[in-house]
Order: sequence, then C-alpha cells, then structure tokens
Amino acid sequence: MKYTAFEVRGTSAGLEMITAIMMNHGIDYISIDDPEDMEDILNKKNEYGWDYIDDELKENLDREPVLSVYFDEEQDLNIIDVLKADIEKLKQDVAEGAYGESFDGGSLEVTVSVSDDSQWKDKWKEFFHPSRITERLVVKPSWEEYRAEPDDLVIEIDPGMAFGTGTHETTSLCMKLMEKYFGEFGENVKVLDVGCGSGILSIAASLLGAGEVLGVEIDKDAVQVARENVQLNKCDDNVRVIEGDLTKGIDFKGDIIVANLMADLVMMLSKSARDHLEDGGIFISSGILTDKEKVVSEAITDAGFTIEEVMVDGEWCAIAARG
Repeated sequence: MKYTAFEVRGTSAGLEMITAIMMNHGIDYISIDDPEDMEDILNKKNEYGWDYIDDELKENLDREPVLSVYFDEEQDLNIIDVLKADIEKLKQDVAEGAYGESFDGGSLEVTVSVSDDSQWKDKWKEFFHPSRITERLVVKPSWEEYRAEPDDLVIEIDPGMAFGTGTHETTSLCMKLMEKYFGEFGENVKVLDVGCGSGILSIAASLLGAGEVLGVEIDKDAVQVARENVQLNKCDDNVRVIEGDLTKGIDFKGDIIVANLMADLVMMLSKSARDHLEDGGIFISSGILTDKEKVVSEAITDAGFTIEEVMVDGEWCAIAARG
C-alpha cells in the first residue's frame, strides 16, 4: 500500500500551533519527534530503568522537532493542499508579529513524500537467514529453505512484530541453557515461557520433548504472532500461548521456566517465578547485560533460588537458577 507522509518542522511552540490546525481538520493521529524528549530520557536513564540505549538515538539532538501525519491511498488527499495553505498563513502571521515579537515558531517547513510500504516493511528479512543456535536447535525464517541434518530440530519462525528470531544473544543463550538442562526432567516436562514474544522458546521447548508448554505474553499482537508460529511448527498439540501477566492469575507450575526479558523485569518477576516452579526446577533468565548480572543474581537468590551457572555471550548473559 502507498502512503503519504506529511511532515512539518518547527519549534515545540510552532508545532503546538500546527497541532491545533490538524485538530481543527479532525486529524488527531499525529506523532511528534522532539529531540528534547530524548535528551530528557538520556538525563533520566536510571529513573527509567532501561538497560540499553542505542548510540544512534543520541545523535542529532540539536535538530528541530518534527510533526508527522501519515495518509494512506484510501484517504482524501486534497486535505494536504488545505493544510499547506493553513501553515503558509500561520508563517505569514508569525512573520507579521501576530503572536508577539518574541514568538519563535521555527522554520515551519513542510515536506510531503510518497512511499510504498513494501519498500521497508520486509527490509529486515534480508538479514535473517537459517542459523544453528545450539548443537541440535536450528532457526530458519519461514520464507527460506534449509537442508536439515539428521539430529536437527528446526524451528520455522516469522517474528512479525514480536521479538525473537533466535539470532540475538539473549535468545540463543536461553536456548543453549534449555537444551543443557532439559534432559534432567525426563518425559512430560512442563515449561513456562514468560514474555514469549514470537513464541520461539516455546517452540524450542516442544521440539526438545516437552509434554506441556505455556507461553505467556502481555502484548496481544505478539500473542497472535506466537500462536501463528506455534501452528506453523505443528506444536499446537502441546503448546498454548495466552495473553497475561505472570504476577496475575496464572495457574501453572513448570519444571523449567524461561524468561527472556530485561534485568529489571527479571528481578521483579523472580518471586512469582519461584511460586510457579516445581521444587528442583530450573529458572532460566536472559536479556541481562553483564554489568547487571550481580544485582540480578542477588534478586534471584533472594527469591529462593540457587544460582547454577551464568552463561555469557558478548555484553549479554543468561542465568540458570535452581528452585
């Protein structure tokens, strides 16, 4: 589908005026990219509790804010000419001092561009290819062919809008620890996948021989993606994916719990994980930067676990703990 991007640059005060113009035309689906917001986040990083902020987000903090509206090909695009005329009138009023001599609206520069979403929506697929993650587990995109070795367990995955292709260190660490500890529990092992994303770890558990797997995900779009991937891999006889929160109303106990989240969430959910783990079971957590390993391990220990091992890959680590 083609879409038209209508963008206006200006100061925060200027974009407030543009927002009012948009609202007067019944347009309330706008977005504003303001570098001051990113500066705020960078200054309050610890308050937000995020583990990682990409360096690219720190660039170009001196640029003007941008207001964006997107129109698809089914909408009446005559509104674009109307908006342009209104913004030109606003620029003229500002120049003539209608809002006071000290008012600075910025450039109020308008850019209109037309794109086809097929140019970008699947671009990431160029970088996702079949990958061997463990001795037995192989992840392949649903759109590529792969010739499996006799002992391979092949996961077909289309992550869509959900996190989880298996190639990121956090996911591969989980899969390596799952494969390592799975053999301890014999047949009919029960696995709880917390924050299951694309469903990749739930599917891996099924292929490794789990008797029952429950994937829990708070994002309803990811739930749909995970369910589709479970069906694609023909695991829907022993894998369920539900929308939910581990801390609220989940009546399931696993022999293995796997949680590929982030450090603060792992710490927050550790006590609930202990309540949902069978005695002697294994809690595998990942999404943890190595410089947070100590504090996360302490939280897991405080929740009643014994740390079995910490596996490291680059700047990321995963923790296996015994309940």
